[in-house]
Amino acid sequence: MNISLKPETGDGSLFGRPLFEDPAARALSRVGVVDVGSNSVRLVVFDGAARSPAYFYNEKIMCALGAGLSDTGHLNPEGRVRALGAIHRFQRLADGMGLSELTAVATAAVRDASDGLDFRAEVLRETGLNIRVIDGREEARLSAQGVLLGWPGSYGLVCDIGGSSMELAEISGGAVGRRVTSDLGPLKLQTLKGGRKGRKAHIKTTLDVIHAEMGTQRDRLFLVGGSWRAIARSDMHRRGYQLHVLHEYRMTPRAVQQTTKFIAECKDYEALRLACGISGARMALVPLAAEVLARLVKTFRPKDIALSSYGIREGMLYEQMPQQLRDRDPLIEACRFAEAKDARLPGFGKVLFDFIEPLFKSAPYARKRLIKAACLLHDVSWRAHPDYRAEACFDNATRANLGGLKHSERIFLGLALLHRYRNRREGTHFEYLYDLIDEKTQVEAEVLGKAMRFGAMLWMEKDADRGEMRWFPKKKLLELRLTPDAMPLFGEVAEARLNSLAAALIAEGVVKARRR
Repeated sequence: MNISLKPETGDGSLFGRPLFEDPAARALSRVGVVDVGSNSVRLVVFDGAARSPAYFYNEKIMCALGAGLSDTGHLNPEGRVRALGAIHRFQRLADGMGLSELTAVATAAVRDASDGLDFRAEVLRETGLNIRVIDGREEARLSAQGVLLGWPGSYGLVCDIGGSSMELAEISGGAVGRRVTSDLGPLKLQTLKGGRKGRKAHIKTTLDVIHAEMGTQRDRLFLVGGSWRAIARSDMHRRGYQLHVLHEYRMTPRAVQQTTKFIAECKDYEALRLACGISGARMALVPLAAEVLARLVKTFRPKDIALSSYGIREGMLYEQMPQQLRDRDPLIEACRFAEAKDARLPGFGKVLFDFIEPLFKSAPYARKRLIKAACLLHDVSWRAHPDYRAEACFDNATRANLGGLKHSERIFLGLALLHRYRNRREGTHFEYLYDLIDEKTQVEAEVLGKAMRFGAMLWMEKDADRGEMRWFPKKKLLELRLTPDAMPLFGEVAEARLNSLAAALIAEGVVKARRR
């Protein structure tokens, strides 16, 4: 991912004062958002104190409020009933969670329907929830901010598809630029006259107009929205891709064309739906969304495409964040939060990083942030059964809700944490995922894991001075210098773990006493 994250300094250091206890950050804890879309109504409750928010609660109900809107000008009557029932439930759930209030927004269907105002009044009367209707440009801005929540500093074009509309926004340098909205939502396209030929002509004409307004956008294309996620699931299925994490899933323009053709030529949508875990209501829209995506890629010709699970709801959370929190690395902040909550020795992650960092002096910053993340997470799974702790670490790292993390980086982080508790990576249930990184990177993860495994043996007090490691790569020499206080800690097991680390480095390990 093209994240321009840079090493932070001073109070904003990656190992400086945590921000999640700051009053401005704590105020974001348990933020509830209701998103009333054309196709679904969703409640998300964020535990938003950390920079990479956890989903405390997430529920979606398919209501199809926008179905038939183009023909009737009204909200779908059945959808209205379902949506009102959903909001009733969400309001009751929020009360049970002790949320002071819910923030509710509605997009294209409620915005465009002649009875949209009446629906909002009914919701207010029946539930007490005041729904804010946002226009297409504001929807585009919030979706783009959702992408920035996951990838600060990223640049490219954000495309958010809903049921009744599709929005595009450019992002660069942490800011949202030009924005446009269109009627290319699949619910709208369902009712378009002229069949497939007329639909394709309308999509092309609309995207040509958008392209003229937005200008050349040849960077990354970020895809936001349920229909895009369903297409990504179809792409995973077609490719046999094994890591079923949608956030940060990558597709090339060629892969998009292959998958949209695969969907268009599909003879059994029910079988595809079941294989990909797509709901029936969503699957009905996927072929139409695929037509839009195929033309979108042909029109803008992005260098690559990335799925974002973060969108308008996350953008609303981002809106409330103080700038100091926005500027933090979401991966590191999430790992710090996990350490503070679950580690046996909170704060030791920094000590461990400082101890093993000499092994990685020449590593680029992108790799060092993963090393820092691993050190913060090295002990958070200690409650898992010892027989399965290594695999639990791998599973947690590769499938966790972490922002700013490519799939290959998930595997690197997972392997490093696996080796924190296990010498060998062969014989696990996850070997089929290792090929997402090359052999050299697998070895680097092994070195990191074994370094953490050894380093963790020397401390039970996070502030103690135990010694230091020195690495001489040309001499293939790993030198351990221990303080007198640390020498008794260097027993048989510690020696074996140091030797295992040296073997991974194809080096000789030497132990020396260090003067105070």
